Amino acid sequence: MWTVNEVAQLCYQHYETRLPRQGKPEPNREWTLLAAIVKIQPITDQACDSPDKPVRVTKEVVSMGTGTKCIGQSKMRKSGDILNDSHAEIIARRSFQRYLLHQLQLAASLKEDSIFVPGTQRGQWKLRPDLFFVFFSSHTPCGDASIIPMLEFEDQPCCPVSRDWVSIPSVEANGNLEPPENKRKYEGPDSPVTKKMRLCAEIPAREIVNSTSHHQSLGEPESGQIPPSVRNSNLTSEVQAAITGMVPGGTKVVDVYRTGAKVVPGEAGDSRKPGAAYHCVGLLRVKPGRGDRTCSMSCSDKLARWNVLGCQGALLAHFLEEPIYLSAVVIGKCPYSQEAMERALIRRCQNVSALPKGFGVQELKIQQSDLLFEQSRSAVQAKRADSSSRLVPCGAAISWSAVPEQPLDVTANGFTQGTTKKGIRSLQARSRISKVELFRSFQKLLSSISENKWPDSLRVRKLETYQEYKEAASAYQEAWCILQRQAFGSWIRNPPDYHQFK
Repeated sequence: MWTVNEVAQLCYQHYETRLPRQGKPEPNREWTLLAAIVKIQPITDQACDSPDKPVRVTKEVVSMGTGTKCIGQSKMRKSGDILNDSHAEIIARRSFQRYLLHQLQLAASLKEDSIFVPGTQRGQWKLRPDLFFVFFSSHTPCGDASIIPMLEFEDQPCCPVSRDWVSIPSVEANGNLEPPENKRKYEGPDSPVTKKMRLCAEIPAREIVNSTSHHQSLGEPESGQIPPSVRNSNLTSEVQAAITGMVPGGTKVVDVYRTGAKVVPGEAGDSRKPGAAYHCVGLLRVKPGRGDRTCSMSCSDKLARWNVLGCQGALLAHFLEEPIYLSAVVIGKCPYSQEAMERALIRRCQNVSALPKGFGVQELKIQQSDLLFEQSRSAVQAKRADSSSRLVPCGAAISWSAVPEQPLDVTANGFTQGTTKKGIRSLQARSRISKVELFRSFQKLLSSISENKWPDSLRVRKLETYQEYKEAASAYQEAWCILQRQAFGSWIRNPPDYHQFK
C-alpha cells in the first residue's frame, strides 16, 4: 500500500521542488528540521477481481514545515500574532489546520470535492472513510522520544533495541537496589506518578525488588554476560537492562542521547548522573530557550496530546463529528529507538479512560525510514568535515499548506521574515498560521455558512473572543481536562489573557 521510504522520499522531493530558497539553510553553514503530513487515499477505479493484489494509493503532501526555534516567554504577545513555537513538527501541524479549514470551506460550499462528508449532527462533518494521514519528521521529536540508548558501536547510532527497554532508565550495575535516601519515596502501582510513567532511577530499583522473592546482591557481570540470577528469572528485558547496563544480545548501553528540553515544574527532575541514568523518562518537558525560558511544550508531548485529542484543535472541533487523528508516524534516518517513540507518543497516555465519545488513545503506527534528510544536522556536518566555521541551526521557518491562495509562509522570530521592529504590528508581519490568522480563517468559514446550519456548540450563546470559541468546544475541552488530570497534570498552559483577541 505504502512504504516508509516512499513517504520520506515524497516529503524530501516536495521540500526540494515546492518550497522556496528563501527560508532554507545557508549551504555548508546551517541545518534545519523537516516535518510534513501526507494524505494517503486508495485509487477509486481499481478492479475488484483480485483481492490479493496490493491496493494502489495516491500519496499527497498536504502540509509541510521546517524550523528549529521557539520564542522565549518574554516575547509572547497577547494579540495572537506571533508564532511561539517554530519547530518543524508544530509548523507542519498548524499548516495542516490551515488545510483542514480550506477543506471545510469546500465541503460547506458544496462546489468542489472535499476530504469531508456530512456527519450525522447538524453542521458537522467527518473525514471520508477511505483516506488517512501520515506524519513525517526528519528527526525524532524533541523531548521524551529523543531520550534513547547509546550503544557501544557508535557508528550505528540507529541500531534497534529490545522492545520496552527504554521504558526504564538504566540502573548502575553495582548491586545496590535501594534508591538514594534523598530521592522521592516510591509510590505504588496505582499511584498517579506510576500511571504517568514518571520513571526515575529509584523506581525500577524498587520494581526489581518487588519482582523477586527477596533482595539479591547482583555482582558485576563478567564479559558482558547477564548473571544467571537475572537471566533465569522472570524479569522483563527492560529490568534486565537496568541491572546489567546491557540490552539482550550482549550490547552494552554506554549513555543516552540527550534532549535539550527541560523538565516542567512539578515533574520529577532529571538525575543528571553520568551515563545512561542522566535523564528520567516519561516526563513532560518544555523546549529550551537562550536565557529566556519558553512556555512551549516539547514536540514529543504535543504529538502525544494530538494522539488523544486529534490534530484539528479546539476551533475546528466545532465542525467535526470526530477528531482528525494521525494513522502513522514516519521518522527519517537519525538516532532512533522504537521503544522511546512508543513510550513518548502512546504509552504515557495508554491508561487514560472515560474520554468523550469519539476521543481515545490511538494505536499509532510508528516506523523509521532509512533515508536521510540532506539538510539535517548530520548530513550537513558530513559534507563539511574540513570546515572550521560553526554549524548553526537555520533561524527561519517555512510553512506550506495545500491551499490555493498563498500556500507559503516564511517566518523568523515568530513573524514574517524581514519584519522590522516598527513593522511588528502590521498585518504583513503576521504568519498565516499564527493564532489570530487561523482564527480569522475560522471566522470566515463561519460567516460563509447560514446560521441555521451552524453546529449546536456555536449556537448556545454569542461568542466573541478566541478563548470563548475554544472553550465552547465542550467535548474537546472535556477530553483535554481528562487527559491533563490522568496523564499530563503538569502541562504548561498559557494564561487566558493571551487568548482574548477577537
